[in-house]
Amino acid sequence: MNLLDLNYEQLKEVVVKKGLPAYRADQIMDMLLCYKDWSEVSNLPKNTSSLFSDYCILPLEIINEFKGGNGVVKFLYKLQDNHLIEGVYLPNNYGNTICVSTQVGCKMRCAFCASGKDGFMRNLTSGEILAQVLLVNKIMGGTSKNRAISNVVLMGSGEPLDNYDHVVSFLKNISAKRGLNLSLRNITISTCGLVKQINKLAKEGLNVTLTISLHSTDDEKRKKLMPIASANKIIDIIAAADNYYKSTGRRVSYEYALTEENSDNSSVEKLIELLNDKNAHVNLIRLNEIEGQEVRGVSERRSIEILDRLNNFGISATLRRSLGSEVEGACGQLKNHFAKK
Repeated sequence: MNLLDLNYEQLKEVVVKKGLPAYRADQIMDMLLCYKDWSEVSNLPKNTSSLFSDYCILPLEIINEFKGGNGVVKFLYKLQDNHLIEGVYLPNNYGNTICVSTQVGCKMRCAFCASGKDGFMRNLTSGEILAQVLLVNKIMGGTSKNRAISNVVLMGSGEPLDNYDHVVSFLKNISAKRGLNLSLRNITISTCGLVKQINKLAKEGLNVTLTISLHSTDDEKRKKLMPIASANKIIDIIAAADNYYKSTGRRVSYEYALTEENSDNSSVEKLIELLNDKNAHVNLIRLNEIEGQEVRGVSERRSIEILDRLNNFGISATLRRSLGSEVEGACGQLKNHFAKK
């Protein structure tokens, strides 16, 4: 059982049941948000840790880190059950971002992504997702009041909406006033396009930025890249995205990894047809190399041609700047292979 899985009210209830005064919940919450253990705080009775021996306090630790250019750092975390996950710290002029994982492994098995190559092990709890943010915030010199992390993207290993309940709990806890108080507008969820869950998320009142991995304009071609496409057709995904925009007022982004199969003229024209009347953004992605990859990307010149074509039709589009590829921390490269070296 992980104390970070609890929100403030739940923590207070546990504290009172342990025979402590309710105000101790504030002190313990402050300790958790700073990612500290009992031995690192002085304002709690010495026997407090024994009262919570049935709870895990710090659910993960960093066992290795890999530094890339521009201040990028990829972290290898070990969980309490010895499973491994990865995450990336991405400093930028508009704020520091952390990319977090939501599952150990992934069920989606997308052809261009390393995260699912070793299969799916388990979901992360909301506290294990939150712990990634808190630990990196701590080592980068941040506190719960003066954060070193300003943005969170759920784009690491795993499909966030396949771990729906824990992800929603994480969103509520990290944005709570008695939590890290991070604005939901500074959080992005990336999904393969799980239609049912997108529509469900639209009703939660959690107005996070939604990013959909589209990667093809043809259902049959998309199935080859993303097996989950067999159960989620493109037309239904776009309808769910429209519903999300109407419910939240947040513009949806579509991720489009540029491959030889989806970058021909007819595919680009189809993409324009699908999105030209939408309040949406297209994030074009140069394909990053992964071990055993059969899908091939396109040249930088062709990528820019597609970008210009979309912009000329009035579709908001950018070509993502790749960060972290030199430490295998860029889009599609996260997995747990460092444990095997």
